[in-house]
Parts: sequence; C-alpha cells; structure tokens
Amino acid sequence: MRYRHFLLSGALALTAAGAGQAQAAPDLRARVIPTAGGAFIIPGSSIPGTHGAHTNTQIFLPSDRSAAATGPYGKFETPASLACVYGLTAKTDGCNPETLTNVATTGSKIVAIVDAYDYPTAAADLAVFSKRFGLPAVIAANFAVVYATGKKPQMDPTGGWEVEEALDIDMAHALAPNAKIVLVEAKTNSGNDMLMAERAAAQLVAAAGGGEVSNSWASSETPDEANYEGFFKGDGVVFFAAAGDSPGVAFPAVLPNVVSVGGTTIDRTQSGDYETQTSWSTGGGGISAYLPTPAYQAGVTAIVGQHRGTPDIAMNANVASGVWLYDSTPYNGAAPNWTIVGGTSVASPLAAALTNSSGTFAASTEAELRDIYHELGRPTYFFDIRQGSCANAVSYNVSVGYDLCTGVGAPLALPEK
Repeated sequence: MRYRHFLLSGALALTAAGAGQAQAAPDLRARVIPTAGGAFIIPGSSIPGTHGAHTNTQIFLPSDRSAAATGPYGKFETPASLACVYGLTAKTDGCNPETLTNVATTGSKIVAIVDAYDYPTAAADLAVFSKRFGLPAVIAANFAVVYATGKKPQMDPTGGWEVEEALDIDMAHALAPNAKIVLVEAKTNSGNDMLMAERAAAQLVAAAGGGEVSNSWASSETPDEANYEGFFKGDGVVFFAAAGDSPGVAFPAVLPNVVSVGGTTIDRTQSGDYETQTSWSTGGGGISAYLPTPAYQAGVTAIVGQHRGTPDIAMNANVASGVWLYDSTPYNGAAPNWTIVGGTSVASPLAAALTNSSGTFAASTEAELRDIYHELGRPTYFFDIRQGSCANAVSYNVSVGYDLCTGVGAPLALPEK
C-alpha cells in the first residue's frame, strides 16, 4: 500500500514535551506517512541530501500517545523478544514481547557506535532503558562517550541524530549486555567528520583487543569511494553498516571490508507470537557501480555479476515490527519519551551486538565476511529469508540462498563458528 508523503510543518509538533523539557527545533524536512493507528515519521536526518551522512531511522507515532508514555506495550520488539528471535535465549513463549522477560546475558570486549553530534543524556537514558528491561546497570565499565575530535560536539538542532544515537546504544546493549558500548560522536555529519570518528572508533576497538564497530549512517556511492577503505580497517575490528532504507547502494555498507546489513520484518500472530521473518520491502541494497566483486562473493556471481553486491545479512528493520527506545528529549517535541523506531539503523547495531555475543572475534571484517559466505545455506547459522520482496532485485522477490534483499539471511547466535 502506498502512502502519500507530507512535509511536517513547524506547527505540527504533535504533542508538546513536558514542562521544563528541552525541545529541539522543529524538523521541517521530516515526512509524515499516515497509517492505521498513527503515523510513520521519517526524520529530516534520514532524508538523503548533499550535505554529508544521513541516518536510517523511521519512527512510528501511535495515535494514542498517552498509552506509550508509561513505557513499552504491544507487539513491538524488546531486548527479550529480540534475544529470543536471534538465538541468544531459548525460544520460549513464542518470543512474545508482551510476555517474555528473559534477556541475553552475553557479550564481551567492546562494541563502538559511530554517530554525529552530541547526545548529552546518553548514559542517563540508556540507564532508564536498561532498568526497564532488566539489562545490566549502566556504569563506566560498560558505557562511555568519546568525542572524535577531543571536544564535545554541538547537538543536532532538530534532534534526528539524537534519536539515532539512542537507538544505536539501546540495541547494542540489548544483544551484547556484557560488552562495553562506546558511543563515538563526530563533530558534524559531514563526510570528513564521520571518517574521523570512524578512525577513532577503529583505534579504540583495536586497542581494547578487538570487537565491532556499527555504522547506522549512510551516504551515496561515489566513484572514489575505494579511497576511503583505510578508515574501515583495524586489527581485530569488524565493521558493520546499514544498507539503507530505500532502494540502492549505500556507502560505507558497500565497501568490501564492511558487513552490509539489510532489513527484515518480524512477523507475529495476532497474539504476538513469532511466526517468521520476511524481507523489508523498502530496505536498501543492490550492486555497486564502482567496486569489483570481492573474493568472498565468488559463489554468488550469478546474482551480483562483476561488482560488489549488498546486503550481506539482514535483521529486523521494518518500523511495523519496530523496536522500543528511550530518549528523554522526544523527537520534534513529540511525547512520549518511549519511542517505536525502525530502519536499517536498527539492523546494524543488532548485527554488531549479535556477532559480539557469538563468543568469537574475527581478525578482520574480511575474515568475518568469508565466514558468512562460507556458511551460506546452513540453517544453524542463518535463517534464509524466502518470503517478501524488495525494490533492489530485478525480480523484486527474495529467493532461496543469497539475494539482494536480505543477503545470506538473518544471522543466528551460536557459541562457535
């Protein structure tokens, strides 16, 4: 079903924040997509443009916002339901987010998150999220904020990047609760600033003995993108990046030494029990215009041809099966603080955290990708997405094995590879 896009005017703040609550400037570029029970909002920070990196988030704003103000409810995903679906906990109670409370107890070393601008209440908000879902308390040993330039950045005036940062740290902590989550903040979302933050993230992860770096941001492909590969390398560092929320190839997910993470939909019964995962129809991906096929994709050249294909894997991203996050400064002044969010910005930190929780750490991203494609078709390692469609493949349908909608499929946690 197609929905008309509307510009969100400054007058449509939806619901004012509480008394004394800081409010970001209205995000005039945001788009609202009316739907049953509320509206989907695409923040201005997630609309691709010519001024640097963009986020990959979509927000579901229910019509009855007062119900959500008290905390998570309904069939949207929680740390417990996600851990159940992706194999970090036993598949009990239908992996139902309305009844399941068992969260993951996995994770080690470090997961770094690269984002733009400052999120001043990051630690306090993550603490609220953690307490609500029974995750480990947030302390200096398991959470830190690092400024890529050594100086605290300004806040994103419209708040879109703050939503992104809240989402990223919440999802990383949800599936790797015993790992240290480090939020690396770039000065701005300009290309140079994001790459500087990427280098800082790689250095701190390597210095900590290895781990993962998640990038939910993206920009368009460019003919010189191979020149930036050096920013996405580090000893013992595995890089992940969102494949995007619209048809086409995104940077840095397209780089051969980055795991490109596409989107799925978690399908549930009316009572909330898990049924399956299908392709997210608007998730990003496709075939690079510039980068040759990497060696690990030699077995899928019938699909990708002579150029790099994305995504490599896929995890939950559809806002219709969105996840809960907590941000004490509601986006666009809209209450409540508990927010339902989707997009491949969800999928990237989930994939990084799940990989961290597997208990093994690859020597490099390319080594991780070799393992991924080596296990193609093995149901104990990946759930092969065989239902749904996307706008990237010529057939617009997923297929058995590798496809340009969901890669090799949705990863499943195992203690060893």
